[in-house]
Amino acid sequence: MSHSSLITGPERRRRWRDDEKHAILMAAFSPGAIVVEVARQYEISTSLIYKWRSEAMAMAAQTTGEFVPAVIVEDPPDSLTRWS
Repeated sequence: MSHSSLITGPERRRRWRDDEKHAILMAAFSPGAIVVEVARQYEISTSLIYKWRSEAMAMAAQTTGEFVPAVIVEDPPDSLTRWS
């Protein structure tokens, strides 16, 4: 038997705290987990879980400062020094 939640008042959307989002993401993407089942358990859409994952990954990339390592070459190859 399923149930539904009625949200009354001017605010119709639920607000999720960061720790709640983190717990849901950990549950959804743990080994053997099925995202659809986790979404049903928390009564949210699967697209919201994937959106939160994208945002978390983007934030992680910003905080780690991912850079491409520079390669320094002492002498340029011969093909670059000739202008024939």
